[in-house]
Amino acid sequence: MSKVKLLLDVIEDLRSLADSIQAVADAMCQSDAPTEETAPIPQAALEPTQTPITLEEVRSVLADKSHDGKTEAVRALLQKYGAPKLSGIDPKHYKALLADAEKLGDPKKSPNFLGRGGAAE
Repeated sequence: MSKVKLLLDVIEDLRSLADSIQAVADAMCQSDAPTEETAPIPQAALEPTQTPITLEEVRSVLADKSHDGKTEAVRALLQKYGAPKLSGIDPKHYKALLADAEKLGDPKKSPNFLGRGGAAE
């Protein structure tokens, strides 16, 4: 086959792909349009489709907390979930662990933080 024929085939395939993408987009837009017949989806039905929290995400949050001076609190959280290290924690506990880690707070948002433009109380 000549290069021109190959290029024409690629162009034809790209046009076909574009048509397919357009058809999918149109179908999605039509199904997204609210109708009187459709009821809202309960929040509980949406939860299983959430992506699972990864070890790397948890590690990143805990590392940030540790760098913010919360190392002992991070260790206590790990112990709370039954392991001395993050790698020993069951992934089913990651969501709760992240929620607890967020409760540790941000030292920059603490009411006693001097860098907020005012004097310490």
